[in-house]
Amino acid sequence: MTRRPVTPPMNGPRYNEFIQSPKVRVIDHEGENLGVMYTREAMEQAAEVGLDLVEVSPNADPPVAKFLDVGKYKYEAQKKANLARKSQKTQEIKEIKMRPNIDDHDYDTKMKKVVEFIEEGDKVKVTMRFRGRELSHGQLGMAVLQRVAEATNEIAKVEAYPRMEGRQMLMVLAPK
Repeated sequence: MTRRPVTPPMNGPRYNEFIQSPKVRVIDHEGENLGVMYTREAMEQAAEVGLDLVEVSPNADPPVAKFLDVGKYKYEAQKKANLARKSQKTQEIKEIKMRPNIDDHDYDTKMKKVVEFIEEGDKVKVTMRFRGRELSHGQLGMAVLQRVAEATNEIAKVEAYPRMEGRQMLMVLAPK
């Protein structure tokens, strides 16, 4: 008695009667290569062992199929995908806000955070905010941003050079 799903599998490998190729290269449950045979014949052999015929390499000529438990195979593949997703590092953009007339101690404190973010592998967006008449002295803000770029040129590169956006001047630093 074979299990017959109502609809073909939407995701994951094709198995049993959903394998469309008339012939497949068969590998049994112990890893033995049984050679090329008709799909029906291979399915019957898999059923005798109590397993499914799963297409593991559909792009080969002829496709490669193994005797496996489909549920277990899908579960293992999902676990592997979750592990790969968990281990990848996402790069965030951290923002540091400054003013053109920033004091030395405040500047040093903010620079410590910039260095910390870059060493963690994150990008840093340095925002220079202008208020009132400060806007007419854009060169002061540009000088501070140049100072930031020079201070971090060992560990970071300037990804986006300073530019004005309304009342703010922005610069983006990325880890080297």
